[in-house]
Amino acid sequence: MTPVTVIGLGPMGQAMAGALLRAGHPVTVWNRTPGRADELVRAGAVRAGTVAAAIAASPLTILSLTDYQVMYDIVPPDALSGRDLVNLSSDTPDAARDAAGWAAGHGGRFLTGGVMVPAPMIDTPAAYAYYSGPPEVFAAHEPVLRLIGEPRHLGADPGLAQLFYQANLEVFLTTLSSLLHATALVTASGVPAREFLPDVMRLLTGIPAMVGDGAELAAALEAGKHPGDLSTVTMMGATADHILRTTDSLGIDRELPAAVRSHYQRAIEAGHGSSNWTALFEVMPGVRQ
Repeated sequence: MTPVTVIGLGPMGQAMAGALLRAGHPVTVWNRTPGRADELVRAGAVRAGTVAAAIAASPLTILSLTDYQVMYDIVPPDALSGRDLVNLSSDTPDAARDAAGWAAGHGGRFLTGGVMVPAPMIDTPAAYAYYSGPPEVFAAHEPVLRLIGEPRHLGADPGLAQLFYQANLEVFLTTLSSLLHATALVTASGVPAREFLPDVMRLLTGIPAMVGDGAELAAALEAGKHPGDLSTVTMMGATADHILRTTDSLGIDRELPAAVRSHYQRAIEAGHGSSNWTALFEVMPGVRQ
């Protein structure tokens, strides 16, 4: 079994190290707060005294940190020679590209990654992760990475995994904010959250059936075809305006609904009022450049 090092033992790092241990891999761990490794050490992991020692212990090191700057703060460049790093921390695509160049400049090989499930779902059938960087590095470590979740290699560009990761999380974070904002509207009117949220959760799970699968939506966006057979930008824009006016009347934070309404206003101004809501895509700068 290939030895693997895991650096960064927050909930995600601990979950990944645990999955590797259960699969029989020798695992070395390091964390700035050493006590976070205690449970893993009891399960068979080896606690390294330094980051350099942790990287030296394995041909593959997995980083699970707050962002890429933490990697620069703790990883000695002279420890990278002959070693492969998979950085599963969150940052921008450009930060990932810079990091790949930094690692290569010090004799290391680098993969960018983004895990698309929370820590409790690691090593379950629902888990998956994006990776990008040299295909040969991915191929060498794909069996190990599969223990974290289904690995999806996007290509040689180190920035692609972070691009997909951040794009997915935009949908996730916006959904969470809208869920809380909508609940604030209801509770500000004196209705308990428990009387509102169950139906909203049904709405969330029903959205794929309403908008079509990813392939159908992608085809419409790529073709630039937005027939307004069932709904139109004008109709949904009116709803967006009603949401903002309701928000203002209740004294709730207006930034999120105002941003949504602005998309519909711009689409209407650009002549897409009779088109489907997907026409909002056309007024997002850079889409057709």
